[in-house]
Amino acid sequence: MAEFLLEILSEEIPARMQAGAADALRKLVTESLGKNGIVFEAARAYVTPRRLVLVIEGLPLAGPDVSEEKRGPRIGSPAQAMDGFLKSTGMSVEQLEQRDTGKGVFYFAVINRKGRPTAEVLKEAVEDAMAGFPWPKSMRWGSNSVRWVRPVQSIVCLFDGQVVPASFGPVTAGNLTSGHRFLAPETFRVKDFADYLNKLRHAKVMLDPVERRHAILSGAEALAAAEGLTLKADDGLLAEVTGLVEWPVPLTGSIDESFMDVPAEVLITSMRSHQKYFSLLKADGSLAPRFVVVSNMEAADGGKAVVSGNQRVLRARLSDAKFFWDTDRRHSLRSRLPKLEERLFYARLGTLADKVVRIQTLVSELPFLSLEQKGAALAAATLCKADLSSEMVGEFPELQGIMGRYYALNDGLSAEIADAIAEHYSPLGPADSCPTAPVSVAVSLADKVDSLVGFFSIGEKPTGSKDPFALRRAALGIIRLIVENGLRLPLLGLFKASRKTFAVALETDADAVGADLLDFFADRLKVALKEKGVRHDLIDAIFSLGGEDDLVRLLKRVDALAAFLASDDGANLLVAYRRAANIVRIEEKKDATTFAGPADAALLALAEEKALADALASVGPLVDKALDSEDFAAAMAALARLRRPLDAFFDKVTVNADDAALRVNRLKLLALIGSAMGRLADFSRVEG
Repeated sequence: MAEFLLEILSEEIPARMQAGAADALRKLVTESLGKNGIVFEAARAYVTPRRLVLVIEGLPLAGPDVSEEKRGPRIGSPAQAMDGFLKSTGMSVEQLEQRDTGKGVFYFAVINRKGRPTAEVLKEAVEDAMAGFPWPKSMRWGSNSVRWVRPVQSIVCLFDGQVVPASFGPVTAGNLTSGHRFLAPETFRVKDFADYLNKLRHAKVMLDPVERRHAILSGAEALAAAEGLTLKADDGLLAEVTGLVEWPVPLTGSIDESFMDVPAEVLITSMRSHQKYFSLLKADGSLAPRFVVVSNMEAADGGKAVVSGNQRVLRARLSDAKFFWDTDRRHSLRSRLPKLEERLFYARLGTLADKVVRIQTLVSELPFLSLEQKGAALAAATLCKADLSSEMVGEFPELQGIMGRYYALNDGLSAEIADAIAEHYSPLGPADSCPTAPVSVAVSLADKVDSLVGFFSIGEKPTGSKDPFALRRAALGIIRLIVENGLRLPLLGLFKASRKTFAVALETDADAVGADLLDFFADRLKVALKEKGVRHDLIDAIFSLGGEDDLVRLLKRVDALAAFLASDDGANLLVAYRRAANIVRIEEKKDATTFAGPADAALLALAEEKALADALASVGPLVDKALDSEDFAAAMAALARLRRPLDAFFDKVTVNADDAALRVNRLKLLALIGSAMGRLADFSRVEG
């Protein structure tokens, strides 16, 4: 068995494209092998800023011989059909077989193909993969007609130690590569993956992204610990920096004390976005005047010149940030409100100023706020978008809300209002903290509900994987705000209240929008609860009853249903319910009728059917009383009383009796089972 090694060396590949490119290369080449019947033991792909590498182990020297059989036309078919079949197979009539299939005598072509040499298949696979590579963006270079993410410098393509002469544009594969651009730019020959990996290491290149990531993280943490500091966790930045260096060398630098009065979020964002620096924190969690930069160089002076240069660049960056900070504070947030009239929220939904008015109106109608809290929420709603016109947010859009909080405090507003401005975008995702202060919750809810109702009302719903307005995230945020804060806030009423705040013409009927949004929230709720182990079918079973738009109450019902079905009584009653429902459905279809209404007590002949009727009569009031008090566990417990009489009914009673009146009465009795259980959930939606 042989080994295949492919390295494509180019100019720097953008970090965001690297992981996808490595997966695509492995997939494209291995799929080509599979189409030729060539199997292998393992395939691994690696990526650095300058090279894509694929190694495949356990390859045969040639593919297997293939025998393919094709059925042709029937004997005596028109000449045109025969000519087409002969052309498709490349055979003559004399080479075909005639077989009786039981439905006539047909021509058959048996095509035997000798397995292709693996090297030949690999050459074709590499060339096809490079020609059709799915880069998000690619370029031509020089006078070449081919495209790649960046200019290709060389290709190493070896199978069983021999060069596979694949070509791409002006580059033909060989066994020559080079190491680190600055530390070891000399070329060297390789003979297999082990040799390649060893020589690459000596040429100052860490091939494996996992190794580079670990080297960056452990090195940065060690530097921080040496100064009594901790590294600010940032997986996104770590992944990006891993894709920027081939030989990572973490170094520490200093932030001038003159910048430390600028908000920490600004300094961290500036260092992260512009310079790719890691922030360091003091023991109390505050920002330290230190940072970690990851160099792609080993310097003779231990990195002093590198650190000095980075500190000089950082001073310029932070000078801009400090200027924005000082300039913005000269203007109050309220003075920025007229600018919102110049900013479009969405063409058919008005300006940001219009959105702010709608948020104010909706906030004033939220029932969980006290009068004092309502005043604070209205103030926060008025100013929540004002920082979008600030210099700082113009430079760093990711600081919207955060800067609004700082500017609100600078204007002398209360911490409650300032926090609500900062938190009204939250929660942004499952890892983001959820607001708990009533004023913050109110503004956040109003903002998200406004977006959902507005976009659904003009037909701009998420489709498939496309969600340009982040409406799925908004719905998940609303679910968290309501559930985690235990808000008794019916969704349909919230949607209707929001709909009335729109001054612009909306296309879709309000009731239809509410129904669509409720279905949308049901789907989002399944996603939100999936990680908590809550079964999606139980959510379906409650939602499908209709009219349940109180998420807190709905989840109480789901919890009670889950506990009930986990018990012996619940599991057995579910089986009996399905049996009853199936019998009723089959007989209704057969008779073209429905068996609705109460059973006739005078026709209850056997003790078992009388016992079931008595149980149904006693259970109904108990279930209704429990539902009225929202004691769903008690409602389920009442329902469990049906198990034994229903089991006994099926053991002793013949439903399809010869007496027609008796049969109908017994079917009505079984239909009442579904009605009784249907008050709590649609048990037909429960799986398993």
